[in-house]
Amino acid sequence: MEFNPILIVPELYQLLLIVALFCQSLGDGSETPPAERWLPYFAGFGIFVNIPAWGAQGLLFGGAYQVDALSQFFKLAIAAGFYVCVLNAARQPSLEERKRPDYFMFLAISAWGLMLLSSAVELITIYIALEISSYSLYAIIPLRNMNGKGHQGAAEAGIKYILFGAVATAIALYGFSYILASQHTSYIAQLAKANWTWAGQPMAVVGLSLFMGGMFFKLALFPFHFWCPDVYQGASNETAGFAATLPKLGAVVVLIRLATLLKPGLEITTLLAVLGALSMTFGNLCALAQKDIKRMLGFSSVAHAGYIMVGLVSGTAMGLAAAAFYAMAYVAMNLLCFWVISRVASDGRNLQLDDLNGLYKRAPGLAFALGVGAFALVGLPPTMGFMGKFFLITSAWDHGYNWLVITLVLNSAIAIFYYLSLVRHAYTHEEGENAPTPDNSAFSVCGAGILAAVVLLFGMVPSGLFDYAILAGKQLLP
Repeated sequence: MEFNPILIVPELYQLLLIVALFCQSLGDGSETPPAERWLPYFAGFGIFVNIPAWGAQGLLFGGAYQVDALSQFFKLAIAAGFYVCVLNAARQPSLEERKRPDYFMFLAISAWGLMLLSSAVELITIYIALEISSYSLYAIIPLRNMNGKGHQGAAEAGIKYILFGAVATAIALYGFSYILASQHTSYIAQLAKANWTWAGQPMAVVGLSLFMGGMFFKLALFPFHFWCPDVYQGASNETAGFAATLPKLGAVVVLIRLATLLKPGLEITTLLAVLGALSMTFGNLCALAQKDIKRMLGFSSVAHAGYIMVGLVSGTAMGLAAAAFYAMAYVAMNLLCFWVISRVASDGRNLQLDDLNGLYKRAPGLAFALGVGAFALVGLPPTMGFMGKFFLITSAWDHGYNWLVITLVLNSAIAIFYYLSLVRHAYTHEEGENAPTPDNSAFSVCGAGILAAVVLLFGMVPSGLFDYAILAGKQLLP
């Protein structure tokens, strides 16, 4: 088809931001305004840049790049998430001034890679986009300066993320070679017509399982989760907020596309269901024992990765839509929690549960927003988390994996204890010694209020978002 630049306006705009940040990083910063002053405005405008291409459809670059409802759904979520992460990092206390342009440039590159991942429908294109988004995070996770010195935990987190990422990449490429050798194509549209049973194509089944391992690493699905709690704990609060949210969108959109190859009852589908059950159970049980809030959210993300598998194994358009909706809900809920963490820990420290004691007196607005985020992560109405789990459960029931749905419900009950401990410490405990001084500025409270409103609004009125997700699912599984 004839090339139409309107189809890739979001990617082009994000690339322009990267070029601008690169040019700024070359100088000493004396002749240009700080990146944290101008970038939030342009990142916010990037959300509206998605509008011209919202309903666009088309295949580009030899059929390796597809613009459809699913890709535009996720690109909008990535643009919105990038905007919130930029705002959150604008007041980052643990980042040196001279490193800020580079830091924001790497954030923008990672978001750009995730946008490319949203439209990639060919396995090598998926791999390249995945690496673009990952390499940037390798660079920024160790960037944490406390009291004029580097942070040992951040360096350790960076090393672990690189090493686990290298292993996951090798596994994915090894799986790709098996797929290419057995199915003779790397295009998802052609792979959807192929045989994916163990009896018919055992090499292809092994290859697809290994290739999905690269996505499981980004999603922090058991057993590819080991990096997650350590990286969240070691990275700065603002960096952890980015790493905990946007990369999950990239992994989910690829898994949704790959899920179109599968049907309930296939060996790979059953493997996904088993890994999902193990992930949600392991993540929730480990989170129960945590006192460090970011580490708790790290194990929480392992559990939520398991929840998303419920939608992927259903084999229906509604299941894929439920997985997409829950991924967006997960991002909104975690951005809210990390926003509150970053504003409460105004000195850049890692918050412990006891640091939240008496928060309702010190920062009532932040305490309320934290409560909304905690209730949403549990899955209580009227939040996005409740509607997301409702859609997952209804889409997967009576499709051969009822035991997985029951596992989700039981794990949601387990999660109540550690999520609501955040609220318990904030509202029922008195402030202790050495408690951090929260940021009670209008910027802080308004940001938390808007994110809380989004989580509540789409929990009460989810139809517009979910209907579009169903449209995207029907385009993949007509």
